[in-house]
Amino acid sequence: MRIDVLSIFPGLIEGFLGEGIVRIAREKGLLDVVTHDFRNFATDQHRSVDDKPFGGGPGMVLKPDPICACLDALLGDAKPLPRMLLMSPAGKPLRQQRVREFAKDERIVVLCGRYEGIDERVTLLWPFEEISIGDYVLSGGEVPAMVLIEAVARLLPGVLGHDLSAVQDSFEGPRLDHPHWTRPADFRGMRVPDVLLGGDHAKIAAFRRAEALARTKARRPDLLEGRDKPE
Repeated sequence: MRIDVLSIFPGLIEGFLGEGIVRIAREKGLLDVVTHDFRNFATDQHRSVDDKPFGGGPGMVLKPDPICACLDALLGDAKPLPRMLLMSPAGKPLRQQRVREFAKDERIVVLCGRYEGIDERVTLLWPFEEISIGDYVLSGGEVPAMVLIEAVARLLPGVLGHDLSAVQDSFEGPRLDHPHWTRPADFRGMRVPDVLLGGDHAKIAAFRRAEALARTKARRPDLLEGRDKPE
């Protein structure tokens, strides 16, 4: 898979690419992430990428010309266009189901906004789907882009150390993930549940299902709405 990221702060993305699961995915040749600074496509002497909003108001708006020039150079006459995502608090929430869809793509183009937003004509000229990572506002789309990249990278076959790791995660089903324990078996007076030490895999599976359901009911009951909730 290839992911192209358009940003005026590509250094934020590039530092992230050298760590953790994303680094492993890139080293295995399963993921290629290329950053593009659309400031390089500004044509005035100050390399301006933003300007005051028409109609007045606070802040600055990203200009359409540097962004579209960057996209023209990157995509040319590509047919069909790759999936194009704009990281925006006004977008659709990023859910695990969507991440699974994105992980099947051969190429994704991600645009990172800044300031008050992006000139509306960019999204009228290019088929961007707006994606949000939560109901809050950040200074730009770089952190959301990193969230998207890591979420996708860990679903690429061969990236994680165990094929079941991603399948058993929270949000892969109607429940959150179950709690986890590791060595030592007794830590500061708190023991690991005996069932996990007994070696009975059927009992362990049943215990984990029950714990996952209890955690989901306590923390995210909305995930269980409209579903059968067997104990």
